[in-house]
Amino acid sequence: MDTELLSNTFVDLADTLVADFDVIDFLQMLTDRSVRLLSASATAVVLAGPDGELRVAAASSEPAGLVELFQIKHGQGPCLDCFRTGRPVMAADLQGPGQRWPQFADAAVSVGFRNVQALPMRLRDEVIGTLNLFTVAPGGLDETGLRVGRALADVATIGLLQERSFRHQEALAEQLQGALNSRIIIEQAKGKLAERLSIDMDLAFRMLRDYARNTNQRLTDVAHNFVGSATADFPPAARQPYRG
Repeated sequence: MDTELLSNTFVDLADTLVADFDVIDFLQMLTDRSVRLLSASATAVVLAGPDGELRVAAASSEPAGLVELFQIKHGQGPCLDCFRTGRPVMAADLQGPGQRWPQFADAAVSVGFRNVQALPMRLRDEVIGTLNLFTVAPGGLDETGLRVGRALADVATIGLLQERSFRHQEALAEQLQGALNSRIIIEQAKGKLAERLSIDMDLAFRMLRDYARNTNQRLTDVAHNFVGSATADFPPAARQPYRG
C-alpha cells in the first residue's frame, strides 16, 4: 500500500473546513483514492437523502454506478444491507452457489464484478451512507485492507458531518439532498458530452472534472452551464483530445 498516498488521503478527507466546500468532488476523491489504496476495481458511495431513500452520490466508474442503481431499484444487495444494519457486508464470490442477492449478483457479474465489500459511513448510531468496493476477482479485502477501508469511510463521514456541524439537522439533510441533485445534472452533462464527442461516460466525466479544476469552478456549475447552454457547446479546451 502506498503509505504516502494514504497519509495524503486522510489529510485531504479531514480538510473540509474550507470555503466553497464541494461535496461532490469530496466524495469523488474518496472513491478514486479507495480504488488506488485498496486495489479495488471500482468503488461507489451511496448516500441517504432526507426522505431516507438511497441514491448514488459518487462512483469511480460507470459500471459501479450502474450496479448501485440496480440494487437500489430492486431493493436488494450488500450495500443496502450494510446501510440498514450499519455493519460491513461482503459478497465474496458473486458467481458462487446459493447467492443471498441473486438479482444483484447477476447484474454485478454481467459488468465484470465478482466481489463487493460494503462499508458503512456512520458516526455512532447515525448511518448516512455506504462506501462500496468492487473487484473483478472473488475474495475480498484482507484484514489490513478492511481496517483501512473502514477508516476511510469513517474519516469521510466525520468530515461531512463536521462541515455541517454549525447547521441544524434539517440543513444537513438539505445539503445532502443538494449533493444528490447535483449528481443528476452531472450525469446529464456526462451523457451530453459523451454523445457529442463519441466517447465513453467515464472519459466524459474526467474531462468535465478536469475542466472544473483547471478553471477553478465547481463541478456542478460546469455541468449546469454545459447542459443549460443554448448551443450545448463545451469550452474549447475540453474539446481537445484527452491526455490525462
